[in-house]
Amino acid sequence: MKAVRVPKEEAETVRKRLLSLGVFDPSRKIIQNGELIELPITNTTEYDMIEQDRPIMRNAKVTLLQLLANVLSRDELGKLPHGWQILGDIIIVNIPTPLQKRKYEIGRALLELHPRCKTALMMKGVTGRYREPDVETIAGDDTHTIHKENGCLFKLDASKIMFSKGNLDERTRLSKFGQGIVVDMFAGIGYFSIPMAVHSNPKKVIAIEVNPLAYNYLCENIALNGVEGIVQPIQGDCLSMTPVGVADRVIMGSFEAFHYLKQGINALKSGGTLHYHETTPEKLVFERPIGRVVESAEKLDRSAKIIGLNKIKKYSPGVWHVVVDAQVF
Repeated sequence: MKAVRVPKEEAETVRKRLLSLGVFDPSRKIIQNGELIELPITNTTEYDMIEQDRPIMRNAKVTLLQLLANVLSRDELGKLPHGWQILGDIIIVNIPTPLQKRKYEIGRALLELHPRCKTALMMKGVTGRYREPDVETIAGDDTHTIHKENGCLFKLDASKIMFSKGNLDERTRLSKFGQGIVVDMFAGIGYFSIPMAVHSNPKKVIAIEVNPLAYNYLCENIALNGVEGIVQPIQGDCLSMTPVGVADRVIMGSFEAFHYLKQGINALKSGGTLHYHETTPEKLVFERPIGRVVESAEKLDRSAKIIGLNKIKKYSPGVWHVVVDAQVF
């Protein structure tokens, strides 16, 4: 079994390079011999190789608790997170406050648990107008990645752009509804626009995004997925940039969508479909979002027929992220 042997100070740089070349072998553990590190590989590479005398195979069933059993106290082990998100080759984890003093040990263990990943981030929350993630790097250093989902590629900086894997089912559902002209308000990096363009047969997807960084990634992701002829990116505020009377379908995938319902409804042709997202108190699901859509349509001398209701996930205690589908006339 082959490996690359490098000085300890070069090991992380070389490991990342081996990952990018697709030759790093995750089935074996990284071995330290004094000041040298042996990085297991599956194929020949640009580095000098050795034949390992005593390769150590990785236990496929190893857990985070087992990796930290001799590092953390029994009480600390009981507080370990049971799940985390992986975006491309970035791990994002929530760590309970009492355990955050051990964040670096947890970060290194997560990278050992997922050897194809290069960086672990601790999630602290979401901040600002653009709902940017508040994270801290707890292992590794590079936060740029390309995440693959539903046959699409999404390039992003995981330390600056939110990507909720909990919304996968909704993104997959809408990817089948891309016929005609679609207006994707609050398009982000292309969460809905790109799957529609890749999997459906839309005439055009008009993707509007105000955040300059997200807009730049949107443009990169359009090219990355080869849908330049379908997705038209527009940078600006949906209040002023949303077209009128052109859309067969409008996506309002923002928790601020209520304030833009006038623009979303006005963008639709008669008979077009609105997908309206909202965070709603549990006792008002689905009463409040339905009421808002119907009332907003009536104020514009139009009518809305509810054709679908979807609970996406719990947003916070007592609050649900929901989607209302409505046909607007």
